[in-house]
Amino acid sequence: MRILVVGGSGFLGREVCRQGVDAGWDVVGTCWSGEVGVPGACVRRVDVTDRDAVRELVTRVRPDAVINTSYRYSDWAVTADGAAHVAVAATEVGARLVHLSSDALHAGRPEPYADDEPPSPVFAYGAAKAAAETAVRGIDPSAVLVRTSLIVGEGSPQIQLCRDALAGRGALFSDELRCPVDVTDLAAAVCELVCSDHAGLLNVAGPDAVSRAELGLLVARREGRDPSALKTTTAAECGLVRPAEIRLDITRATALLRTPLRSITP
Repeated sequence: MRILVVGGSGFLGREVCRQGVDAGWDVVGTCWSGEVGVPGACVRRVDVTDRDAVRELVTRVRPDAVINTSYRYSDWAVTADGAAHVAVAATEVGARLVHLSSDALHAGRPEPYADDEPPSPVFAYGAAKAAAETAVRGIDPSAVLVRTSLIVGEGSPQIQLCRDALAGRGALFSDELRCPVDVTDLAAAVCELVCSDHAGLLNVAGPDAVSRAELGLLVARREGRDPSALKTTTAAECGLVRPAEIRLDITRATALLRTPLRSITP
């Protein structure tokens, strides 16, 4: 099995590369800058906004599967256009495509979102993720699109934000709820989906909804830090227009996958 991990230098992409190597796969990870840093994985540099460069790379690698974990929060071209370029290239070589999407494309509500619910973005990043899904589904109906949430684990930017807030650098929102998932669980689920014939949308996230502030308290508890030092605020107070409560229903994923989606709560 040869897999191409687009965005292999990112937090999730690196873990997918690591688990792929451990499984005995021939792994090629891409990066735009930095390094993949996984022994046994080949590294290729590519700009996903360059359609011809993406097609040339995929044609040269000729992978059995392409896993697209690439995105840039404030860059439509990387997040949306890049996803379309990857999907076209994967389809041209007949590769299985697993595309990583996000719960950010939902508007937010108290009730959990099912796998197949249409996007309802309320801010630019969510709109870019929704556009990426539309492109991927139109280009390759056999692809699997994984909607996930905050990705946590050692080295996670989300955990570093919690540590910063506990150290008095910044604050965490108490009015944004998400379903955090451990990076090792998510990567294992992605690798499992590579070898499946599942097509379409699939929610893969943690089973518990917590606020970013609650996540910070969990980090404090696990690391023996003083929870009273945690600074909190709200997105509303900061004037941000972003989804508030987003819960993902993972019933389908739990039934489909062998990989357990574990709670992050003690």
